[in-house]
Amino acid sequence: MKFIYYQILKIKYNLINTFYFFLFGVKKNENLRINGILFLRAKGNLKFGKNVVINSSFKFNPIGGQTFMSIVVNNNAILKIEDGVAMSNSSIYCVNNIFIGKKVFIGGDCKIYDTDFHSIHLKERIKEPQSGIKTKPVYISDGVFIGTGSIILKGVNIGCNSVIAAGSVVSKNIPPNEVWGGNPIKFIKKI
Repeated sequence: MKFIYYQILKIKYNLINTFYFFLFGVKKNENLRINGILFLRAKGNLKFGKNVVINSSFKFNPIGGQTFMSIVVNNNAILKIEDGVAMSNSSIYCVNNIFIGKKVFIGGDCKIYDTDFHSIHLKERIKEPQSGIKTKPVYISDGVFIGTGSIILKGVNIGCNSVIAAGSVVSKNIPPNEVWGGNPIKFIKKI
């Protein structure tokens, strides 16, 4: 009985996700596996590589499971997610350009933003529409592991095979093959 229940849920999730992809004109790669319902709003350019796995519910990964996976790509923005990426219950908000390299693991409840969302100056912040909002591309190289609850901010480059410790706030570039963690983020050790 449990098996039948999960098969019905899988069909439901697939139909809803397929509708979102159709609605926003995003090509759904056959090897893209979405466990749960993905919140998707893609007005810009979104491209998935092969064998990408997205967990978007408590059932599939209880870490960060009180949230769900959301991907937002604004007009004229580019989000490219390469082959073999796995992510759970996280949020990616792309206004400019975000690149996620091959075999990157993104832990539960992570946030990746290439924008400040609001100006730091009151006069710009209260305008409609707002002005003075800063954006810079985010580049996450191949083989990176981002621990649960981490936040990746605009303008950051993370080097190949680096590890970001759980709960870190990444506000500066991280060299390849190193472990960094904390808030503010600090070097921990070489790999």
